[in-house]
Amino acid sequence: MKKVLSILGGATLLAAGLGFYMSQRIIYMMKKDEKLIYDREVKAERIDPIHYEDLPKQEVWIDSPFGYLIKAIVIRPYPDRKKYMIFSHGVTENKTNSIKYMNIFLKRGFNAIIYDHRRHGESEGKTTSYGYYEKYDLKAVVDYLISTEGEDVFFGIHGESMGAATALLYAGSLEDRADFYIVDCPFSDFREQLAYLFSKEMKLPGKWFLPLADFFVRIRGGYSLKTISPIQVIDNIKKPVLFIHSQKDDYILPEMTKTLYNRKKDQKMLFMATIGGHAQSFNENKEEYEQAIDEFFSLYLSEEVI
Repeated sequence: MKKVLSILGGATLLAAGLGFYMSQRIIYMMKKDEKLIYDREVKAERIDPIHYEDLPKQEVWIDSPFGYLIKAIVIRPYPDRKKYMIFSHGVTENKTNSIKYMNIFLKRGFNAIIYDHRRHGESEGKTTSYGYYEKYDLKAVVDYLISTEGEDVFFGIHGESMGAATALLYAGSLEDRADFYIVDCPFSDFREQLAYLFSKEMKLPGKWFLPLADFFVRIRGGYSLKTISPIQVIDNIKKPVLFIHSQKDDYILPEMTKTLYNRKKDQKMLFMATIGGHAQSFNENKEEYEQAIDEFFSLYLSEEVI
Protein backbone atom coordinates (compact mmCIF):
# COMPACT_ATOMS: atom_id res chain seq x y z
CA MET A 1 0.00 0.00 0.00
CA LYS A 2 2.83 2.41 0.84
CA LYS A 3 4.39 1.71 -2.54
CA VAL A 4 1.10 2.47 -4.30
CA LEU A 5 0.64 5.67 -2.33
CA SER A 6 4.21 6.66 -3.11
CA ILE A 7 3.63 6.12 -6.83
CA LEU A 8 0.37 8.05 -6.72
CA GLY A 9 2.01 10.86 -4.79
CA GLY A 10 4.87 11.02 -7.27
CA ALA A 11 2.47 11.07 -10.21
CA THR A 12 0.46 13.84 -8.57
CA LEU A 13 3.57 15.93 -7.99
CA LEU A 14 4.69 15.34 -11.57
CA ALA A 15 1.30 16.38 -12.94
CA ALA A 16 1.25 19.45 -10.72
CA GLY A 17 4.74 20.41 -11.81
CA LEU A 18 3.88 19.91 -15.48
CA GLY A 19 0.63 21.86 -15.13
CA PHE A 20 2.39 24.72 -13.39
CA TYR A 21 5.11 24.77 -16.08
CA MET A 22 2.61 24.84 -18.95
CA SER A 23 0.47 27.53 -17.35
CA GLN A 24 3.61 29.56 -16.64
CA ARG A 25 4.54 29.38 -20.32
CA ILE A 26 1.05 30.45 -21.30
CA ILE A 27 0.16 33.31 -18.97
CA TYR A 28 3.69 34.63 -18.49
CA MET A 29 5.10 34.11 -21.98
CA MET A 30 8.47 35.84 -22.22
CA LYS A 31 8.15 39.24 -23.92
CA LYS A 32 10.60 40.81 -26.33
CA ASP A 33 12.74 43.67 -25.06
CA GLU A 34 11.20 47.01 -26.02
CA LYS A 35 14.49 48.46 -27.29
CA LEU A 36 15.09 45.30 -29.31
CA ILE A 37 11.72 45.77 -31.04
CA TYR A 38 12.41 49.43 -31.78
CA ASP A 39 15.94 48.77 -33.07
CA ARG A 40 14.69 45.87 -35.20
CA GLU A 41 12.02 47.99 -36.85
CA VAL A 42 14.37 50.92 -37.46
CA LYS A 43 17.09 48.67 -38.89
CA ALA A 44 14.58 47.06 -41.25
CA GLU A 45 13.46 50.57 -42.27
CA ARG A 46 9.91 49.87 -41.17
CA ILE A 47 10.17 52.89 -38.86
CA ASP A 48 11.61 56.23 -39.88
CA PRO A 49 12.41 57.79 -36.48
CA ILE A 50 12.35 61.35 -37.80
CA HIS A 51 9.05 60.90 -39.60
CA TYR A 52 7.49 59.22 -36.59
CA GLU A 53 8.67 61.92 -34.19
CA ASP A 54 7.23 64.61 -36.46
CA LEU A 55 3.76 63.10 -36.44
CA PRO A 56 1.20 64.88 -34.24
CA LYS A 57 0.75 62.55 -31.28
CA GLN A 58 -1.08 62.40 -27.99
CA GLU A 59 -0.16 59.88 -25.30
CA VAL A 60 -3.15 58.70 -23.30
CA TRP A 61 -3.89 56.24 -20.52
CA ILE A 62 -7.13 54.31 -20.91
CA ASP A 63 -8.86 52.55 -18.02
CA SER A 64 -9.23 48.80 -18.45
CA PRO A 65 -12.45 47.37 -16.99
CA PHE A 66 -10.17 45.11 -14.92
CA GLY A 67 -8.59 47.94 -12.95
CA TYR A 68 -5.30 48.61 -14.72
CA LEU A 69 -4.19 51.24 -17.25
CA ILE A 70 -3.65 50.77 -20.97
CA LYS A 71 -1.06 52.93 -22.68
CA ALA A 72 -2.11 54.28 -26.07
CA ILE A 73 -0.85 56.83 -28.55
CA VAL A 74 -3.28 58.72 -30.75
CA ILE A 75 -1.79 59.91 -34.04
CA ARG A 76 -3.79 62.66 -35.78
CA PRO A 77 -2.21 63.89 -39.01
CA TYR A 78 -5.77 64.59 -40.23
CA PRO A 79 -7.47 66.32 -37.28
CA ASP A 80 -10.49 67.31 -39.37
CA ARG A 81 -11.24 63.71 -40.42
CA LYS A 82 -13.21 61.25 -38.31
CA LYS A 83 -11.46 58.31 -39.93
CA TYR A 84 -9.32 56.06 -37.72
CA MET A 85 -7.51 52.76 -37.48
CA ILE A 86 -6.89 50.92 -34.21
CA PHE A 87 -3.95 48.49 -34.09
CA SER A 88 -3.83 45.37 -31.93
CA HIS A 89 -0.33 43.85 -31.74
CA GLY A 90 0.76 40.25 -31.19
CA VAL A 91 1.96 38.48 -28.06
CA THR A 92 5.54 39.36 -26.94
CA GLU A 93 5.44 42.54 -29.10
CA ASN A 94 4.22 46.06 -28.27
CA LYS A 95 2.74 49.12 -29.94
CA THR A 96 6.04 49.87 -31.70
CA ASN A 97 5.44 46.82 -33.88
CA SER A 98 2.17 48.40 -35.01
CA ILE A 99 3.85 51.45 -36.53
CA LYS A 100 4.68 49.69 -39.82
CA TYR A 101 1.00 48.83 -40.27
CA MET A 102 -0.07 52.29 -39.16
CA ASN A 103 2.01 53.85 -41.93
CA ILE A 104 -0.04 51.97 -44.55
CA PHE A 105 -3.21 53.64 -43.36
CA LEU A 106 -1.75 57.07 -42.72
CA LYS A 107 -0.97 57.14 -46.45
CA ARG A 108 -4.63 56.39 -47.09
CA GLY A 109 -5.95 59.26 -45.02
CA PHE A 110 -6.56 57.55 -41.68
CA ASN A 111 -5.68 58.77 -38.21
CA ALA A 112 -4.55 56.01 -35.84
CA ILE A 113 -4.44 54.61 -32.33
CA ILE A 114 -1.65 52.24 -31.37
CA TYR A 115 -1.67 50.73 -27.90
CA ASP A 116 -0.01 48.13 -25.67
CA HIS A 117 -1.93 45.05 -24.61
CA ARG A 118 -2.05 44.21 -20.91
CA ARG A 119 1.34 43.11 -19.54
CA HIS A 120 3.04 44.43 -22.68
CA GLY A 121 4.93 47.62 -23.36
CA GLU A 122 3.90 50.40 -21.00
CA SER A 123 0.48 48.98 -20.14
CA GLU A 124 -0.27 47.49 -16.76
CA GLY A 125 -1.76 44.07 -16.09
CA LYS A 126 -0.08 40.94 -14.76
CA THR A 127 -0.97 38.12 -17.15
CA THR A 128 -1.53 37.42 -20.83
CA SER A 129 -4.81 35.79 -21.87
CA TYR A 130 -4.61 35.65 -25.69
CA GLY A 131 -7.79 37.58 -26.22
CA TYR A 132 -9.92 36.68 -23.20
CA TYR A 133 -9.19 39.88 -21.22
CA GLU A 134 -7.62 41.67 -24.18
CA LYS A 135 -10.94 41.86 -26.07
CA TYR A 136 -12.40 43.95 -23.24
CA ASP A 137 -9.36 46.21 -23.30
CA LEU A 138 -9.80 46.64 -27.06
CA LYS A 139 -13.40 47.66 -26.38
CA ALA A 140 -12.07 50.21 -23.87
CA VAL A 141 -9.87 51.66 -26.63
CA VAL A 142 -12.87 51.76 -28.98
CA ASP A 143 -14.96 53.45 -26.27
CA TYR A 144 -12.22 56.05 -25.83
CA LEU A 145 -12.18 56.76 -29.56
CA ILE A 146 -15.95 57.15 -29.70
CA SER A 147 -15.98 59.36 -26.61
CA THR A 148 -13.45 61.75 -28.16
CA GLU A 149 -14.56 61.69 -31.81
CA GLY A 150 -18.29 61.00 -31.55
CA GLU A 151 -20.63 58.19 -32.50
CA ASP A 152 -20.22 58.99 -36.19
CA VAL A 153 -16.49 58.17 -36.24
CA PHE A 154 -15.51 55.75 -39.00
CA PHE A 155 -12.87 53.23 -37.97
CA GLY A 156 -11.30 49.88 -38.65
CA ILE A 157 -9.29 47.49 -36.51
CA HIS A 158 -6.08 45.78 -37.64
CA GLY A 159 -4.71 42.90 -35.59
CA GLU A 160 -1.66 40.69 -35.86
CA SER A 161 -1.50 37.14 -34.43
CA MET A 162 -2.89 37.31 -30.87
CA GLY A 163 -4.04 40.83 -31.72
CA ALA A 164 -5.94 39.47 -34.71
CA ALA A 165 -7.64 36.84 -32.56
CA THR A 166 -8.44 39.58 -30.05
CA ALA A 167 -10.09 41.67 -32.77
CA LEU A 168 -12.25 38.72 -33.84
CA LEU A 169 -13.20 37.90 -30.25
CA TYR A 170 -14.11 41.54 -29.64
CA ALA A 171 -16.25 41.73 -32.77
CA GLY A 172 -17.82 38.31 -32.38
CA SER A 173 -18.54 38.19 -28.67
CA LEU A 174 -18.74 41.82 -27.44
CA GLU A 175 -19.75 44.19 -30.23
CA ASP A 176 -19.35 44.35 -34.00
CA ARG A 177 -18.71 48.08 -33.69
CA ALA A 178 -15.85 48.70 -36.13
CA ASP A 179 -16.66 49.38 -39.78
CA PHE A 180 -14.20 46.70 -40.91
CA TYR A 181 -11.47 44.39 -39.63
CA ILE A 182 -8.11 43.26 -40.99
CA VAL A 183 -6.84 40.16 -39.22
CA ASP A 184 -3.30 38.99 -39.95
CA CYS A 185 -2.42 35.38 -38.96
CA PRO A 186 -5.00 34.76 -36.20
CA PHE A 187 -5.49 31.39 -34.55
CA SER A 188 -8.98 29.93 -34.92
CA ASP A 189 -9.05 28.14 -31.56
CA PHE A 190 -6.50 28.57 -28.77
CA ARG A 191 -6.79 25.01 -27.49
CA GLU A 192 -6.07 23.70 -30.97
CA GLN A 193 -3.12 26.08 -31.24
CA LEU A 194 -1.71 24.95 -27.88
CA ALA A 195 -2.14 21.28 -28.77
CA TYR A 196 -0.14 21.89 -31.94
CA LEU A 197 2.63 23.75 -30.09
CA PHE A 198 2.76 21.21 -27.24
CA SER A 199 3.09 18.41 -29.80
CA LYS A 200 6.00 20.18 -31.49
CA GLU A 201 7.76 20.84 -28.20
CA MET A 202 7.11 17.61 -26.31
CA LYS A 203 6.93 15.17 -29.25
CA LEU A 204 3.72 13.76 -27.74
CA PRO A 205 0.06 14.35 -28.66
CA GLY A 206 -0.51 17.87 -27.34
CA LYS A 207 -4.22 17.29 -26.70
CA TRP A 208 -3.27 14.97 -23.81
CA PHE A 209 -1.97 17.97 -21.87
CA LEU A 210 -4.81 20.42 -22.54
CA PRO A 211 -7.01 19.49 -19.54
CA LEU A 212 -4.04 19.88 -17.20
CA ALA A 213 -2.99 23.18 -18.76
CA ASP A 214 -6.57 24.44 -18.67
CA PHE A 215 -6.96 23.53 -14.98
CA PHE A 216 -3.88 25.51 -13.96
CA VAL A 217 -4.66 28.47 -16.26
CA ARG A 218 -8.16 28.72 -14.72
CA ILE A 219 -6.62 28.77 -11.25
CA ARG A 220 -3.73 31.13 -12.00
CA GLY A 221 -5.12 33.24 -14.85
CA GLY A 222 -8.84 33.29 -14.12
CA TYR A 223 -9.99 32.13 -17.55
CA SER A 224 -10.57 28.89 -19.42
CA LEU A 225 -8.77 28.00 -22.64
CA LYS A 226 -12.04 26.99 -24.29
CA THR A 227 -13.30 30.59 -24.12
CA ILE A 228 -10.54 31.75 -26.50
CA SER A 229 -12.01 30.53 -29.76
CA PRO A 230 -12.58 32.98 -32.63
CA ILE A 231 -14.08 30.20 -34.73
CA GLN A 232 -16.96 29.93 -32.24
CA VAL A 233 -17.94 33.59 -32.67
CA ILE A 234 -17.01 34.37 -36.29
CA ASP A 235 -20.65 33.91 -37.37
CA ASN A 236 -21.59 36.94 -35.28
CA ILE A 237 -19.37 39.31 -37.28
CA LYS A 238 -21.37 41.00 -40.01
CA LYS A 239 -18.90 43.75 -40.96
CA PRO A 240 -16.27 43.12 -43.68
CA VAL A 241 -13.16 41.16 -42.71
CA LEU A 242 -9.89 40.88 -44.63
CA PHE A 243 -8.10 37.67 -43.59
CA ILE A 244 -4.34 37.55 -44.10
CA HIS A 245 -1.84 34.73 -43.56
CA SER A 246 1.49 33.55 -44.90
CA GLN A 247 1.40 30.21 -46.66
CA LYS A 248 4.68 29.25 -44.97
CA ASP A 249 3.68 30.08 -41.40
CA ASP A 250 4.55 27.07 -39.23
CA TYR A 251 3.73 28.69 -35.88
CA ILE A 252 0.05 29.45 -36.43
CA LEU A 253 -0.84 27.28 -39.38
CA PRO A 254 -2.48 29.04 -42.37
CA GLU A 255 -5.30 26.49 -42.29
CA MET A 256 -6.59 28.30 -39.21
CA THR A 257 -7.18 31.50 -41.16
CA LYS A 258 -8.67 29.55 -44.07
CA THR A 259 -11.11 27.92 -41.64
CA LEU A 260 -12.12 31.31 -40.26
CA TYR A 261 -12.53 32.71 -43.76
CA ASN A 262 -14.69 29.78 -44.84
CA ARG A 263 -16.87 30.04 -41.75
CA LYS A 264 -17.67 33.73 -42.20
CA LYS A 265 -20.78 33.98 -44.35
CA ASP A 266 -20.12 37.06 -46.48
CA GLN A 267 -18.31 40.41 -46.74
CA LYS A 268 -14.92 38.78 -46.61
CA MET A 269 -11.65 38.57 -48.50
CA LEU A 270 -8.61 36.30 -48.16
CA PHE A 271 -4.98 37.20 -48.92
CA MET A 272 -2.41 34.41 -48.61
CA ALA A 273 1.14 35.76 -48.78
CA THR A 274 3.51 33.56 -50.73
CA ILE A 275 6.62 34.04 -48.60
CA GLY A 276 7.46 34.73 -44.96
CA GLY A 277 6.99 32.96 -41.64
CA HIS A 278 4.69 33.84 -38.79
CA ALA A 279 3.58 37.50 -38.77
CA GLN A 280 5.88 38.21 -41.71
CA SER A 281 3.29 38.65 -44.46
CA PHE A 282 3.79 42.41 -44.60
CA ASN A 283 7.53 42.34 -43.98
CA GLU A 284 8.14 39.96 -46.89
CA ASN A 285 5.29 40.98 -49.23
CA LYS A 286 4.86 44.73 -48.77
CA GLU A 287 3.52 45.59 -52.21
CA GLU A 288 1.10 42.66 -52.33
CA TYR A 289 -0.05 43.38 -48.76
CA GLU A 290 -0.98 46.94 -49.60
CA GLN A 291 -2.62 45.87 -52.85
CA ALA A 292 -4.79 43.43 -50.90
CA ILE A 293 -5.90 46.23 -48.57
CA ASP A 294 -6.74 48.50 -51.51
CA GLU A 295 -8.73 45.71 -53.17
CA PHE A 296 -10.56 45.05 -49.90
CA PHE A 297 -11.37 48.76 -49.59
CA SER A 298 -12.64 48.94 -53.15
CA LEU A 299 -14.94 45.98 -52.48
CA TYR A 300 -16.43 47.01 -49.16
CA LEU A 301 -15.84 50.71 -48.45
CA SER A 302 -17.71 53.53 -50.10
CA GLU A 303 -15.84 55.91 -52.40
CA GLU A 304 -16.42 58.75 -49.94
CA VAL A 305 -14.56 56.86 -47.22
CA ILE A 306 -11.71 55.70 -49.48
